[in-house]
Amino acid sequence: MSAVTISKARSSLSRLVAAIETGRETEVVITRNGRPVARLVPIAAVPDASHRLGLLAGQYPPMTLEAFDAENGRIAALFSGEAT
Repeated sequence: MSAVTISKARSSLSRLVAAIETGRETEVVITRNGRPVARLVPIAAVPDASHRLGLLAGQYPPMTLEAFDAENGRIAALFSGEAT
């Protein structure tokens, strides 16, 4: 972790971002009047969503479209307040 003043951060922002991107720095604290006011940190990698598809494959029995839609009338009644 390194600390830089706000004026130095303003003049060397691209170098600070490059240091974060390459991993040379894990965090840069920006200070004003000797007090920390902001942190520059890398954004965590977004997990690959393709690995989540099929996460529960095989956990539930197969279902037909008719079986899936069988409760639609009851669910609609619940949403409209007609059923208790």
